[in-house]
Amino acid sequence: MGYKINEVPERVTKMRAAWAASDAKRDAGLTEPEELEKFRDISYGPYDKWNLLDVYVPKDNPGGKPFPTILNIHGGGYFYGDKELYRFYCMRLARFGFAVVNINYRLAPEFNFPSPIEDAMAVMHWISKNAEEYNLDKNNVFIVGDSAGAQITSQFACVFTNPEYADKFGLKAPGDIRLAAIGLACGMYKFPEKGKGEEMDTIMLDYLGSRDVIGDPRTLLHENITDKYPAAYIFTCYNDFLFTECKPYADFLESKGIDVGSKIYGSKEEKEIAHVFHCNLRLEEGERANKAQTDFFKKHMK
Repeated sequence: MGYKINEVPERVTKMRAAWAASDAKRDAGLTEPEELEKFRDISYGPYDKWNLLDVYVPKDNPGGKPFPTILNIHGGGYFYGDKELYRFYCMRLARFGFAVVNINYRLAPEFNFPSPIEDAMAVMHWISKNAEEYNLDKNNVFIVGDSAGAQITSQFACVFTNPEYADKFGLKAPGDIRLAAIGLACGMYKFPEKGKGEEMDTIMLDYLGSRDVIGDPRTLLHENITDKYPAAYIFTCYNDFLFTECKPYADFLESKGIDVGSKIYGSKEEKEIAHVFHCNLRLEEGERANKAQTDFFKKHMK
């Protein structure tokens, strides 16, 4: 294969199986909408199954114009998830009038930070080269991410819009893509020196590879955000275990002059409205969040 894969401990294998069973139960009985064209398993990079993407595009396009395009960076604690588990959510976003690029990226512990950042940039270069073929609007590109995907998205947006920060990763953004806005759901927006409990601490170590990475200039997101950072819709819910992360990041971006939309959904009494609730297409509150997110994006289209 030409690249190194780290060993996967049994605890990760067990957690992946348990989370997959929970997601399968959530999505049982859902069907893919017929009004979308679906292009599957397209390679965007050198890492085999890790570098595959799907594209979902509305069939109805009477004006023939390219579609504003959403890139989805899935959640899953850096160690779990793929595009198949997010296909129903991404297809729902497409039905709001967007093309959606739904990706796999390299997971921990097989790969460590900053692999997802590198993969996200590879996808942006893929969009740059293939926009015409798939009817993607390079002038109106958005990114959504939830949970770990929200952290990756928040950091990648900084890499994409700050060339000096990108240099620290050895990356360069394509010059013909405008990152118009991002959507961040139920995320954490700083690398903790210590995790939020033993499980979270272990997950972060799996992703970073070593605690020595803490303090690496590449982990310093807030210090590298400039006024070029995209507009951001940041949301959570009262029963999200990362609930307290939302407002501080929204306030920080606003202090930098970034346009921010922010909302807390549900109530403490509505226990079913919890972490990444918006991926549950059966929840009305999830539908409200997804519509509000895409409405925010439409405000920032050129």
